[in-house]
Amino acid sequence: MSDQAVGELLPGSPARPRAGGGAGAQRSAAARWALFIGRRLVRLVVSLLVLVAATFVMVHLIPGDPVQTALGDQATPELVALRRHELGLDLPLIEQFLRYLAGVVTGDFGRSIVTEAPVSDLLATRFPNTLALAVPAFALVILIAMPVGLLTAVHTRGGQGRATRSIFVNVTGVLNSIPDYVLATLLTLVFVVAIQAFPAAGNDTVGAYVLPIIALVVGPAASLSRIVRVEALKVLDAEYVRAAKARRIPTALRYWRHVLPNMLTASLTYGTMILAGLIAGTVLVENVFGWPGVGTVISQSVIQKDYPLIQGILLVLGATVLILNMIVDVVLGVLDPRSRMGEL
Repeated sequence: MSDQAVGELLPGSPARPRAGGGAGAQRSAAARWALFIGRRLVRLVVSLLVLVAATFVMVHLIPGDPVQTALGDQATPELVALRRHELGLDLPLIEQFLRYLAGVVTGDFGRSIVTEAPVSDLLATRFPNTLALAVPAFALVILIAMPVGLLTAVHTRGGQGRATRSIFVNVTGVLNSIPDYVLATLLTLVFVVAIQAFPAAGNDTVGAYVLPIIALVVGPAASLSRIVRVEALKVLDAEYVRAAKARRIPTALRYWRHVLPNMLTASLTYGTMILAGLIAGTVLVENVFGWPGVGTVISQSVIQKDYPLIQGILLVLGATVLILNMIVDVVLGVLDPRSRMGEL
């Protein structure tokens, strides 16, 4: 087989013009991409509708009367009934849901039962602070896990580096087993209470970001690096990688063009699975560090049975995960077109 033929079989190799290509092929590729994006958008909309319904039902299953809780035991039955009527809580559940769905579509999440402030205003103030932790934490998980997993796979390939493999497996296993809120508490005791190297709460300084992000990154990065190593070992033993090596393609180029793209598909797919856990971890870690995000609000709102506030926070957190999942799907489609072949 000629070098040209081998090159065409290698994933990541540049596409060569074929007879009959040109404008028609470009239009066909554009149509396939439009179909791919369209299906992802439809899936996103359906998932968001399911999320709204699930959030509404779950919150209304919380026992007790939220209005009575908010007004206190001294409130008269007349005052409780009036407040329930103002909030629409005396309507049938299906009507409450339809009103809530119409409000969500227009960006109106209702008003807090306790403070009577618009939930959208609170989210606009608090949610950016939560994203300020979650987004860099997720990026660091990817940036740490990918090279660590790949380098470990290279050094432990073919039964080599048994000591490296043992250290990697044991260390990542321990780090992955530590709950993020436990790690956050330990970091607080050591670096805030004992050493006093970082602020105890707030987000006013750059140093305030360090400990919360470390608490969020350690477990997911350890977990993802294990997956990356397994996937990298599969790719390194693949026929197309051996063929690229036989053609004396430089090592750096071989890893960049043939190993990395094929390894990323499964690794990033798993990365989206840990994203939901990372968002949940953000809520818990915020409470440990007194971070002014939605995490420090949702626990109190659950205790107070503040339906609109709980629904708004859960919906925004869930929608963030769904949107990021769709973005990762599109990135995977760009990196590895084979990942979308079943839908085109």
